[in-house]
Amino acid sequence: MKAFRLDELEAERAANDGAYLQFVRERTMSVGLYALDAGELDPQQPHKQDEVYFVVSGRASITVGMETTQVGRGSVVFVPAGTAHKFHHITEDLRVMVVFSPPEG
Repeated sequence: MKAFRLDELEAERAANDGAYLQFVRERTMSVGLYALDAGELDPQQPHKQDEVYFVVSGRASITVGMETTQVGRGSVVFVPAGTAHKFHHITEDLRVMVVFSPPEG
């Protein structure tokens, strides 16, 4: 079994000075923690994998393709492979669990 604590993952991500920390990588999926601070710009490009975002904390808007919605703690968003997407108007530090299938490169 693999079990994780969000506070420990956040500390590891911050210690590595990165916005993204992958903490699970298996044959069919990967899982990571993505962080964007309030006012920060999201540099993402479309991915080759389907992905699911689960917002752990924070508030922002996300645009997927031509659709935009506001997200906050507890929001879940599916992004099909190859679709342009970005978080924006980040008003509270955003922490998002990301599931890629198949695993991200």
